[in-house]
Amino acid sequence: MAKTHTRYVCQQCGRVAASYMGKCPQCGSFSSMVEEVVHEEPVAKAGSARGLTGRSQPRPIQEIGGEAEDRIHLKIEEFARVLGGGIVVGSIVLVGGDPGIGKSTLMLQMAMEMAASQKVLYVSGEESERQIKMRAVRLLSDKNELPKNLLLVTETNLEVILNHVRETKPDLLIVDSIQTVYLSELDSSAGSVSQVRECASQLRELAKSSGVSVFMIGHVTKEGAIAGPRVLEHIVDTVLYLEGDRFQAYRLLRSVKNRFGATAEVGVFEMREGGLVEVTNPSEAFLAERMVNAAGSSIAVTMEGTRPILVEIQGLTSPTQFGNARRTPNGIDFNRLLLISAVLTRRVGLKLSEQDVFVNVVGGIQIDEPAADLAIAAAITSSWKDVPVRAEAVLIGEIGLAGELRMPGQMVARLREAQKLGFKTAIVPKAIRKGEAYPKGIEIVEVRSLDQALHAALKKSEK
Repeated sequence: MAKTHTRYVCQQCGRVAASYMGKCPQCGSFSSMVEEVVHEEPVAKAGSARGLTGRSQPRPIQEIGGEAEDRIHLKIEEFARVLGGGIVVGSIVLVGGDPGIGKSTLMLQMAMEMAASQKVLYVSGEESERQIKMRAVRLLSDKNELPKNLLLVTETNLEVILNHVRETKPDLLIVDSIQTVYLSELDSSAGSVSQVRECASQLRELAKSSGVSVFMIGHVTKEGAIAGPRVLEHIVDTVLYLEGDRFQAYRLLRSVKNRFGATAEVGVFEMREGGLVEVTNPSEAFLAERMVNAAGSSIAVTMEGTRPILVEIQGLTSPTQFGNARRTPNGIDFNRLLLISAVLTRRVGLKLSEQDVFVNVVGGIQIDEPAADLAIAAAITSSWKDVPVRAEAVLIGEIGLAGELRMPGQMVARLREAQKLGFKTAIVPKAIRKGEAYPKGIEIVEVRSLDQALHAALKKSEK
């Protein structure tokens, strides 16, 4: 008979303990230890029988081919660019995002596109086949028909799913979601650390041994991380996050890990009645409803991966009604807003100690890079002085604690994007080191300090 023993596993970080603990000593989570019964002999046999190829032989690195990986063409260009140019044969991709953000919709759209030339198996553990069919009809355009090569199945047992894969031999497998799939040989419930880890490992072995491209949808915790152990993100080849506000129309598909392409790449989509629609020029979309010559509005050029995007940053200052003035950011880091407000107070002379400061990034996107510091400072100063920022100008630069401006990376690409959208002036830090020449179709105003930049930005345009 197989020996069994009991252990306790943290559902947040995967820490294993012999006895129950109210607080996990590794991640600090409370009441996250769950009891699991381990069968030693079956697990050992399953582990010893596994392998990506069945047999392995060490070879000199010079004898190994170095050709580029085979990719399957994907018609959704924004999705293909985030993946690095298409779907790599035999890759495994994890797609995460908040509930209701559009993960299943995006995966079904991709499945319907791929089913025109490939066989696709869509496995759902959360919805019925009828529900998926109704969504597919809603996403379908008037001229097209439902693809015959798109196979649907509702199943949560991984052994049964693998049997379906062996019978149908699909080119693409979509699992919605990995937290609903379970192995019957494990006593823990679906969605636990052991189940998620083992199921993802077997799906990875399926992808590497058979060449089937696997997409897994993952749930997201309250903190915004993919639910389950952190090792889940290490198992897969690519990790994608679908971000955005559910009450906004735009969605950002961000790559945070990619073994076959660049990380931090971003694709922009707009949620409509017919599904997610690609936004080929996101800068123009984010600036479409901009009110020109309004106080408290400035334009920043942020880099999302290799793509420069122009966004409008709005600032508002108002006399506080409380003892402590509030700082309320939306789309930028709270500590970054505190830093910029402190520099404006100490180095520029703005009296913000009695002012509530609000900053908003239009479009619902999140800006993390410091190159938007100058635009944020200009929006706050414009609102405080009630003087609009020059409508034809973009502001690019990082702010230091001494009030100096520092040069961000990829400046030429940012300026070219601003020029393409019709902006005539760019206020940037003075270049100390020589680099690639700036574009000639846009006026470059180089400044050394934040005070000089604000003076140039708030100066009235000459008619």
